[in-house]
Amino acid sequence: MHSSVRRLAEQAHRPLISFVGKRTWGAPLAAHPHPAAPPEYRHVFSNSPPSKRPVFQHFWEAPSRLWSPRYKHLSDAEVDAISSGGASLH
Repeated sequence: MHSSVRRLAEQAHRPLISFVGKRTWGAPLAAHPHPAAPPEYRHVFSNSPPSKRPVFQHFWEAPSRLWSPRYKHLSDAEVDAISSGGASLH
């Protein structure tokens, strides 16, 4: 009985799931309608112009109404309480 336990312990664990291919992300594809979309939506999708809204690389480039915080200042005690998960309150 001990020999079977020893043999099982010597075997390396082999995962039951395996992933095929490299772990890389492909290049983003151009926008296109879903293949199962109705024809009238495909036509509207192909005729609509791309969005003209600006894209922001950093949050500070956005209008201040989108990134200004609702709070003005956190005290050191509040920062410690948040960082410790509330454990520093006792």
